[in-house]
Amino acid sequence: MSNSQPFLTDVKTLRERARQHIEQGAVTAGYNADRETVLKLLNEALATEIVCTLRYKRHYYMADGLNASIAADEFLEHAQQEQQHADWLAERIVQLGGAPNFSPEGLQSRSHAEYVEGETLKEMVKEDLIAERIAIDSYREIATYLGDKDPTTRRIMEEILAQEEEHADDMASILESL
Repeated sequence: MSNSQPFLTDVKTLRERARQHIEQGAVTAGYNADRETVLKLLNEALATEIVCTLRYKRHYYMADGLNASIAADEFLEHAQQEQQHADWLAERIVQLGGAPNFSPEGLQSRSHAEYVEGETLKEMVKEDLIAERIAIDSYREIATYLGDKDPTTRRIMEEILAQEEEHADDMASILESL
């Protein structure tokens, strides 16, 4: 048995490839995903995170009633985390040579989740839970689609997915207590 590792590209080839198309930054010849599709999916996820940030912020300021302080604390924490997710997505879009779409024009139609204000605390929590469930399903599908073609983006989506699952669990617990 030889010490050569046929599944790894030799260093000379790696060095040569790295020197080609350097203007593409992080996108190398080894990038196997359909970049345009990935950028579209990431911009949809970005819109989803922005909409969720805005909805949670509104709920934070509008939370009222006996159980409002616990819910409001969660709304604020989730708003901050959704903003962090948006930042991660925007950063990845730029790394892939795209432009993050922060335009308010069409934000609702690009977002997977809806912006539903909710009149009562219970309605707010319910709408947040629904939005989290939408994000969970769509982000799981995106991660599955990416598979091994773009492990960095998949890992980002999985990290966001894990937090969205926590958010859904938090909202379900609060809803149960209302």
